[in-house]
Amino acid sequence: MSVAPWVWALTLAGILAVILADLFLIHRNDTREFTTRRAAFWSSVYIGLAVVFGLGVWAFSGGEYAAQYFGGFVTEKSLSVDNLFVFMVLLARFAVPKRSQHTVLMAGIIIALVLRGIFIAVGAAALSAFTWVFFIFGAILIWTAFGLVRGDDDEEVGENAILRWAKRVIPTADHYDGNKFVTRANGRRMATPLLIVMIAIGTTDVLFALDSIPAIFGLTTEPYLVFAANAFALMGLVQLYFLLGGLADKLKYLSHGLAFILGFIGVKLVLHALHEYGVHWAPDIPIWLSLSVIAGTLVAVTVASLASAPKDAAKDAAKKDAQVEGEEGDREERDAPAALD
Repeated sequence: MSVAPWVWALTLAGILAVILADLFLIHRNDTREFTTRRAAFWSSVYIGLAVVFGLGVWAFSGGEYAAQYFGGFVTEKSLSVDNLFVFMVLLARFAVPKRSQHTVLMAGIIIALVLRGIFIAVGAAALSAFTWVFFIFGAILIWTAFGLVRGDDDEEVGENAILRWAKRVIPTADHYDGNKFVTRANGRRMATPLLIVMIAIGTTDVLFALDSIPAIFGLTTEPYLVFAANAFALMGLVQLYFLLGGLADKLKYLSHGLAFILGFIGVKLVLHALHEYGVHWAPDIPIWLSLSVIAGTLVAVTVASLASAPKDAAKDAAKKDAQVEGEEGDREERDAPAALD
């Protein structure tokens, strides 16, 4: 796939225009909180933009590249749900006001997009020069899949080195000032906690890129498609955050589904590398099969999770009722008069 420099420039300009419109036009002059209804509307808009871009790839480059793009986008979008859990933890830890959450999330995602762009450029250069890098990427994905099955993703989010450095060297006020990243306190200009949260979100996303970038390279080695799929998945992440809200914890089987997807793509990468080295028994899995496996897995885990939700709710209610009855019984025993000898 040959992509002219002007196409890259036009794509980057379009992505930047959408982000700036969201940050400075749609939300900046709107004092309302980001409700679920608004989040659903703008999520559909972003998904629509991603689909239109994919149809453009289909029209100008053919169905094979379009399938690679859609496979990468669906994978990145599904993996981004894990990002939401981390974002929730970070926003709660820093007690970010609800009205400021949209702004800080968008700013953090801009940082994440820049860092991912660098990561994609390095990964693409490595893959084009060294076929054995496929083995490394495949091993990363398979190891990550085992970690998801074991529940390693449930560990508490820690501060990365960049965030620790920022908190140490940047004078920071102890209060928020609306959506401002810089304020004046005690007669001097200081950063607000919102700036620290933005750095936390942007740099923490790099940890997720360690598995999501190799995953999409398992579906396409075209840097243009890899970057575009990542960009569209990240741009709609803010709206997805407000849309899912409490729904994310109901997708109880999501981590198992993501583990299967990552493991499948990891095996695909290893088989592709073996195929490139002339191992004829190693099949090169076609993109249509990869896309079918990814979509089918996501549908299966979503249906299974939502189907089990009423049963889990009933179990929780029964457990709570039993606990209340036990507490009432203990209270009656304490209040009852002592028996006479």
